[in-house]
Amino acid sequence: MKKFGVIILIVAALLRVRAGDSSSWQARQAPLMTRWAADVSPSNALPDYPRPQLVRTDWMNLNGLWDYAIAPNSTNNVPAFACKILVPFPLESALSGVMTHLDEQSKLWYHRTISVPDSWHGKRVRLHFGAVDWRCEVWVNGHNVGRHEGGYDRFTFDITDALGWNGAEDIVIAVTDLTDDGDEPRGKQSRKPEGIFYTPTSGIWQTAWLEPVPQVCIDGVKAVPDVDAKSLHVHVVVNNFSDNLQVEAEAFADGQKIASVTGSPNMELILNVPDPHLWSPEDPFLYDLKVTLKDGDKTFDSVSSYFGMRKIALAKDDQGVTRIALNDRFIFQVGVLDQGFWPDGIYTAPTDEAMRSDIEFLKKGGFNLIRKHVKVEPDRWYYWCDKLGMLVWQDMPSANNATSDGRRDFETELLHMIDSLNNHPSIITWVLFNEGWGQYDTEALAAWIKQMDPSRLVDDASGWTDMRVGDLVDMHSYPGPDAPEPDIHRASVLGEYGGFGFIVPGHIWSTNFWGYVMITNRQDLENRYSSMLNQVWKLHKLRGLNAAVYTQNSDVETECNGLQTYDRAVAKISPSVLLAANSGGFWGRSIKVILPNALFGRSEWKYTTKEPTNDWYKTQFDASSWKDGIAGFGTTGTPAIYLNTTWNSSDIWLRQNFTLKAEDIPRIQLQIFHDEDAEIYFNGVLALKLDGYLTDYDEFEASHEALAALHPGENTIAVHCHQTTGGQGIDVGIFSVQ
Repeated sequence: MKKFGVIILIVAALLRVRAGDSSSWQARQAPLMTRWAADVSPSNALPDYPRPQLVRTDWMNLNGLWDYAIAPNSTNNVPAFACKILVPFPLESALSGVMTHLDEQSKLWYHRTISVPDSWHGKRVRLHFGAVDWRCEVWVNGHNVGRHEGGYDRFTFDITDALGWNGAEDIVIAVTDLTDDGDEPRGKQSRKPEGIFYTPTSGIWQTAWLEPVPQVCIDGVKAVPDVDAKSLHVHVVVNNFSDNLQVEAEAFADGQKIASVTGSPNMELILNVPDPHLWSPEDPFLYDLKVTLKDGDKTFDSVSSYFGMRKIALAKDDQGVTRIALNDRFIFQVGVLDQGFWPDGIYTAPTDEAMRSDIEFLKKGGFNLIRKHVKVEPDRWYYWCDKLGMLVWQDMPSANNATSDGRRDFETELLHMIDSLNNHPSIITWVLFNEGWGQYDTEALAAWIKQMDPSRLVDDASGWTDMRVGDLVDMHSYPGPDAPEPDIHRASVLGEYGGFGFIVPGHIWSTNFWGYVMITNRQDLENRYSSMLNQVWKLHKLRGLNAAVYTQNSDVETECNGLQTYDRAVAKISPSVLLAANSGGFWGRSIKVILPNALFGRSEWKYTTKEPTNDWYKTQFDASSWKDGIAGFGTTGTPAIYLNTTWNSSDIWLRQNFTLKAEDIPRIQLQIFHDEDAEIYFNGVLALKLDGYLTDYDEFEASHEALAALHPGENTIAVHCHQTTGGQGIDVGIFSVQ
């Protein structure tokens, strides 16, 4: 054994007893702590199985207390370990028990002694890491078992040949992390956090664990649904290419076996799924999948997984507008930006329940989309999106990409991200670049992603530098909202908007807070949000917008524009208000146009600005001498109205005929812009009287008496609007709303 290995063993032997001693550890106090922090301890640090799409029952969780030390990066000598860190919480986090930073001149060392079960003898033992930020080197009993670079991708070392099988195995890990000073992907991490950049993450930040596998074993399962063909494409990766090996894939629905296929490993198999139950946010149905590796009657390995049958694609609607279709059904995606930061765990959620709680909060609020912003989460986060029914746009974490080495790192982690997350039905879009950060070779990289995964959409650049490739044309608009110009080949989306800042005393990270638009009153915040979502739905109906992503799920450090506080203790807007706004009201329902206003088309009215006789609103009145004009009516410069005919006098009277079917009458709604006082009649009966003015189109119910006066066939609407000062306008539409 080399001298370096001897040093490791000596240090490990001295610290073997102390490595499991939890009395020397306690969480630090961050400016904010979540309610789940109280559930975190050395004995239950994220104890959940970390890989829900490739499950084996036999495993060992290595989360818990490790020895740690920080030493100069210039030396490879193992330092003396005198302190404890709680894995998998990053060094900078309160829940690690350390809460300090790692600079570019330093190296973070970990050590732990473990005991491998005797029952694992004869198997291969693998050491797994969900993620370590950034460069990591590992020794087991003094033997170097591997090195990895990358802050967001999981990796594995086979440590079998380094084990002593003597009851005590020593693991030593060395980590360096350049963060701002490097060119590698790092998302929003910064050693000088401020504004839209936050506390960095260094070291182990996802679950570390051991797993025994057979000598001949399943290394991976790739499952891609084909809804049109009612099948699942299954590729089982096996670490042996013997011609005698066979794999069997079995699908189960609600515990009942519904299909199976047998064939050679390392090749694509087609599993037919009869009468597939499709996955969607409204109905997130998941099939169970069991994969077995055999040689004749001998079973080598078996793993369990799951899959969802869903299809995401672009299609033209009846107006020729490019739309996003889920399972061949157009779906408007009402989304939220989620950066995945926690005040006590930084990149690491304190518990599995905390991760789930975020998704449940958004589901209750009527969201069906999360844009996971420049961060890759642990597999269990995506599992909860699959299970609960939440669509995901997955960003590639941003980097400088200023050097060839940096671009190599970016592309390596991009490849690993797509490969490792491939099976999650919740993920429907890969986002390559955010706002031009580190953007390069966009056309080639977007094509590369599409080649790797043709089953999902590609967003080449969310905001800013669109290179007119991929499946989406994406803009950012603060506070907004807005919609990109239509593209015949790509769907129009709003990748970021909103950003209303609101402070909840006692739940802020710092007094140096900010938001895109600061609001001081909760009722005003709810009203502003609801009004903004009304505009979003209008853009969907009228300008072809397919998705809108509000900034953001929760506050993050000094950024206070979350729907929740950073500690997730307070919902700034209640889920019931969010649900009502996100559902779109009038705009979110199926609409049949009976009489269009200027938003929905061109309708010609009879009108006059000279006061008519008193029976002007009655059905039998003759308005043939009135002028003809296209709605809306008003003066240039009046906000929000879609103007076609000038009206600049004090009063205007309007009449129009419209046709109804019997089934339309109970569903009639009016959509109106008025500035100022307006009265509307159906067949001579007052339907609505409105005082004052609006700053946007709004929806109204007609009076019961007016609805009772309607009948199948031809009906009459009559409108009067009176103006006193300022801007002026009137525009009325009639709709049957499902």
